[in-house]
Amino acid sequence: MITVRLADYRCPADGAALLQVLDSYACSLEGGGQALGDYAREHLLAQLRECSHAVTLLAWDGEMAVGLANCFTGLSTFAARPLVNVHDLAVIPAYQGRGVAGQLLAHVELEARRRGACKLTLEVLSGNLRAVRVYLREGFHAYALTPEMGSAQFFQKLLDDEGRAAALQA
Repeated sequence: MITVRLADYRCPADGAALLQVLDSYACSLEGGGQALGDYAREHLLAQLRECSHAVTLLAWDGEMAVGLANCFTGLSTFAARPLVNVHDLAVIPAYQGRGVAGQLLAHVELEARRRGACKLTLEVLSGNLRAVRVYLREGFHAYALTPEMGSAQFFQKLLDDEGRAAALQA
């Protein structure tokens, strides 16, 4: 039976689980195909502890972490209310296709509602069709304000060599 709960960034077991599942995702084709870099492994948990708008949900099968959702609260300026962005949604390969992603997203939605958020946002690679199907099934759709202007695209601009190196790994 899968259980989902908020991660405690100060708990060694939760921190290890977060890094393990995130590394599994990073190593996948969808995650860029390379393990997390040493810098990320050494600094991520401390950065998350200091980030008041970060929340991670971990999915567990008994004592084994099998999935995660790393989320960040932002602000919808049009609604003047919080929004929650799902930055990473990952399920280890042995548990994919078993409903874990849907359970994580349901718990993300509960947490977002608890925080008074007006919406959930996320981005997905167009070739990640399995994830697209999950998101559509869970009620997500392409972001558009008006049909005449089309749907949103996700862009990035790398600001330093460390960012470029990390992007090449992701």
